[in-house]
Amino acid sequence: MAKTRGETMQENRAKLIAAARKAFAEKGYSTASMDELTADAGLTRGALYHNFGDKRGLLAAVVDQIDMEMAARAKELGALAGNDWQGLLAEGAAYIEMALNPEVQRIVLLDGPAVLGDPSQWPSQNTCLQVTKSTVERLIAQGILKPLDAEATARLLSGAALNAALWIAASENPQNVLPKAVEAFHALAAGLLLQRL
Repeated sequence: MAKTRGETMQENRAKLIAAARKAFAEKGYSTASMDELTADAGLTRGALYHNFGDKRGLLAAVVDQIDMEMAARAKELGALAGNDWQGLLAEGAAYIEMALNPEVQRIVLLDGPAVLGDPSQWPSQNTCLQVTKSTVERLIAQGILKPLDAEATARLLSGAALNAALWIAASENPQNVLPKAVEAFHALAAGLLLQRL
């Protein structure tokens, strides 16, 4: 059975994202060749332009994919923590720790902000923010967190985790920075507690 136009377009998008993800991770955004990555995908530049507009649009799609994977992984680890408070801490620490992954470092934390601008404005970050906001609302309702504005609290927690990850990615010695960043994140979050747990 022949593929529909929509199926072919989705397949082409997936091929381009996979090829770009590999090229951006290995070479970085600025030195990754559009001709090479389209050839690796078995497609033309026209397919890239049709699906993403330009190389920047393709980077945005790759960053979105990786960022969503990071959020899913952090949420998965948070769910194993046992309760909402420990889950919130685990999710933040997991996001920070993912900054040690070379693909995440280069594509999401270094090239992403340089090319796409403020990460807090990325659609994937807004999805993460809503998940954090829901957790904060539950913790406030449970009397665990101070009754602060849930969106403000979620934005500050998300911003702290993101900035810690950016710091690690830009550091000359990420392994040394990681424990400091996680410890500080936990201390900042603990300041939101209504009473010490």
